Amino acid sequence: MKHEVACLWKGGMAFEADVLGHRVLMDAEDSVGGADEGPRPKPLLLAALAGCSGMDVVSILAKMREPVSWFDIRVEGELAEEHPKRYTAIEVVYRFKAADGLDHAKVEKAVALSQDKYCGVSATLKDAVDLRWRIEYVEG
Repeated sequence: MKHEVACLWKGGMAFEADVLGHRVLMDAEDSVGGADEGPRPKPLLLAALAGCSGMDVVSILAKMREPVSWFDIRVEGELAEEHPKRYTAIEVVYRFKAADGLDHAKVEKAVALSQDKYCGVSATLKDAVDLRWRIEYVEG
């Protein structure tokens, strides 16, 4: 199986990617010749990681019959100061609502399974960057 993404230059620094029939416009900030009409490519990599792992976690917790009413993922990438300005470290923070009364052991297992076994984006990045994760339970 293969995935193919077509990316069309739209002028300036803008590129429109066709991702399996969905269009994503990427652009740079004004200071480097862009028009700030879309997200930058590197943060989209972080979004892909969050989406991939998040889908795993939601699916695994549903199979464990753990009722999640709210869940978000924050991903922070630390950039190198010199070119190529790649991510040198990435931290994924899985945040759940404390009031849901989730079984913390099941949440930990679901996240670990995503990171260690199922998330292809995480598996792709692990050998290239210091990738770590943690879980938080927030009020609200």
